Amino acid sequence: QVQLVELGGGLVQAGGSLRLSCAASGRTFIGYSMGWFRQAPGKEREFVAAISAVGGRTSYADSVKGRFTISRDNAKNTMSLQMNSLIPEDTAVYYCAADRRPLWTPGDVHDYWGQGTQVTVSS
Repeated sequence: QVQLVELGGGLVQAGGSLRLSCAASGRTFIGYSMGWFRQAPGKEREFVAAISAVGGRTSYADSVKGRFTISRDNAKNTMSLQMNSLIPEDTAVYYCAADRRPLWTPGDVHDYWGQGTQVTVSS
């Protein structure tokens, strides 16, 4: 059974940092592009960051550029999101996703999703 499990969420003060991890099991995700999304209360799910399997290309939402960094460790079958300079607007449930297309394809139709982890940033 293929699973993606997000870890590392929690409560942090504005200006602080958190590191989210996405652990994959059930298959290797080498060759898969992977990404992070988030959904705040009362809002639609939105794209945060992604990393392709080809050349490790990354992309970010404008709202997180310069503050968040996405990375992956294929040997460990994991992906991470380092979040710095957090602001209250970053408060949301964060989801990781994996897509069998090696180049990240914008949109929210992807093959595998995690269950989400809560990130709360207090002012």
